[in-house]
Amino acid sequence: MVIFSVYVVNKAGGLIYQYDNYVPRAEAEKTFSYPLDLVLKHHDEKVIVSFGQRDGIRVGHAVLSINGVDVMGKSTAEGKDILEYLKDPANYPVSIRFGRARLSSNEKLMLASMFHSLFAIGSQLSPEVGSSGIEMLETDVFKLHCFQTLTGQCELFDQNLKGALEIAEKAGNFGAGS
Repeated sequence: MVIFSVYVVNKAGGLIYQYDNYVPRAEAEKTFSYPLDLVLKHHDEKVIVSFGQRDGIRVGHAVLSINGVDVMGKSTAEGKDILEYLKDPANYPVSIRFGRARLSSNEKLMLASMFHSLFAIGSQLSPEVGSSGIEMLETDVFKLHCFQTLTGQCELFDQNLKGALEIAEKAGNFGAGS
């Protein structure tokens, strides 16, 4: 089993840790002539395909580079708006690389909060008393697992840290002014 991402969410639904362990695989590059036969739009500081699928390019894929140069959000490397750049026939033929864009920090926070809300709703709506809520969501391409830790881990960490400091103090590992 491959782990693509790890999200740690606190009891209030706030994201406290996130790690991505993957490189998006689905990328497609194609050279287009004017006019562009895909419909693109701005969405969350990216330019994405909103209509038209072909040659591995799918709705929802983002523009990653134009003519081999990575784009920065909604702008080309020169700072021009991507949609304006692609409206100009003088810029054709143009090579565009599409793929799944990485989530922004804000999107990761929103997704973690939404998942926590779904988890809480699942716990509340369960016909079984004491339900643990969502354990796994399964799609055709991935499984989303939800693991819960024991409560009180922060207190246990604090207790163990204090104990380790007391032992080190008694052993004389701390000099004056340490």
